[in-house]
Amino acid sequence: MGMDHAVNIPGGIVPEPGSDEERTRFHNLQRRLVPLVSNVFPDRMAERTVVVVPSLSLDTDQLHRIDGIVHYEERMLCLLMLLRMPRTRIVYVTSRPIPSTIVDYYLHLLPGIPAHHARNRLTLLSCNDGSPDPLSEKVLRRPRLLDRIREAIPEPTTAHMTCFNSTPLELTLAVQLGIPMYANDPDRRWLGGKIGSRAVFAAAGVQAPRAVAGLRDVDDIGKGLAELREEDPTLRRAVLKLDEGFSGEGNATFDFEGAPATRLEAWVLAHLMERLKPIAPGMSAERFIEKLQSMTGIVEVFIESNVKHSPSVQCRIDPLGRVEAISTHEQVLGGSTGQVYEGCTFPANADYRRDLQDAGLRVGEELAALGALGRFSVDFVSVPTESGWDHHALEINLRKGGTTLPSLVLQFLTDGSYDLDTGTYRSALGSELCYYASDNVQSDHYRGLLPEDVIDIIVCDGLHFDQARQLGTVFHIIGAVSEYGKLGMVSIASTPEGARSLHDRTISSLDRAVVPLWESPVPASRTQPRLP
Repeated sequence: MGMDHAVNIPGGIVPEPGSDEERTRFHNLQRRLVPLVSNVFPDRMAERTVVVVPSLSLDTDQLHRIDGIVHYEERMLCLLMLLRMPRTRIVYVTSRPIPSTIVDYYLHLLPGIPAHHARNRLTLLSCNDGSPDPLSEKVLRRPRLLDRIREAIPEPTTAHMTCFNSTPLELTLAVQLGIPMYANDPDRRWLGGKIGSRAVFAAAGVQAPRAVAGLRDVDDIGKGLAELREEDPTLRRAVLKLDEGFSGEGNATFDFEGAPATRLEAWVLAHLMERLKPIAPGMSAERFIEKLQSMTGIVEVFIESNVKHSPSVQCRIDPLGRVEAISTHEQVLGGSTGQVYEGCTFPANADYRRDLQDAGLRVGEELAALGALGRFSVDFVSVPTESGWDHHALEINLRKGGTTLPSLVLQFLTDGSYDLDTGTYRSALGSELCYYASDNVQSDHYRGLLPEDVIDIIVCDGLHFDQARQLGTVFHIIGAVSEYGKLGMVSIASTPEGARSLHDRTISSLDRAVVPLWESPVPASRTQPRLP
């Protein structure tokens, strides 16, 4: 990565990335998390520094398919609301500078503290590099930027780094900054893959669709598909999943229509290239198989039902090994097979949200026993039965995800709490609150709007979040609107129906505002499937 290995860092000379010395240094730093979570985190007046590195350290081939991917680093700007604690400092690092309008927007959302007081405790740093490489890698290539981050940390013993997901890049960055990382040890990231998820589900006693794991090549695919069909001759479709795929775009379906009763494996192999349909736009069957060969994968039965829900549960494992349920959601999925993440609504269906909580906590206990740390979510497909609902766990997302931002926004804005008994959220004022969230609201006619235009439009229409009423819409990823016509929003109301209505009214407000700017009618705003 072009790093100077003779550079002095807190704790001594920088160790070689991936070395035993680096691992030892990392584990020693991670021990600081225990006193932090025990003594510093509960104290609103404690001095602390949070270094936010919103690097999307994921499969680059999949990331390159996402419009405005560099702006997804703005999703973690909701963490600026930690500045409501008067002695908290934040160092926020991005690929490209964040416009002051966007920063001011978040700071003025802060309840109970002047925006200028918060701004004085915020350090914004940028690589000035809009390339698709992971942000963490860009930072590591810039020793002077690393120095600036260190200089912005007055006391390393009360500081920690937070990130979107953890890989060896983030581990190296934490070590070179000399602070712990409040995230999963990269050595355990396999627990969040498709294969690792199924092992955890089995250990936790959580039902999952029948599957064949460990696929590495075309022959494995043929054997796996044939095995599933032979076990159930009525099986219509199966899903192949890349072990490290995300947002459903690492999936592909296979249709068994016309399959024979005998010599099934040979039939599958003969029809594989024509029947294998990757979800990701523009990805061929050949390219999908190449990706599978590089990261392995699984094949599982496709759950068929006229009524099918896609809920999820979000939990957290703290450095003391305690597991906490945070929220349940109904995921809004799209795409030709309904597998691509578009958004979510909170809370999940009242008929089964507590069942999801229980399953999430069981999964969390298994993950904690294996040394996992931080936020995670479990995705399900749920179908009705005569006795209630049947839930099939699909995967563990061992990182922050699409449901993380809206739940943090709700928490920071209203200072309430999640009620385990009911699976609902109540604000500090005692009112029940819900939300509808998406980070993929997109229209070509939004191109050319500046962030300040978007903010002005909803303020004038009275749709912005109002602290007094605890109602309204909060934007994110608005840095992408001018170039890509794309933004995200969290609409908060007292009921799920009210939240969805507010979401729709916010889009209508934006659409009305751009009508005079275009000769042709404004097309319906669309929600495009992308990163969870």
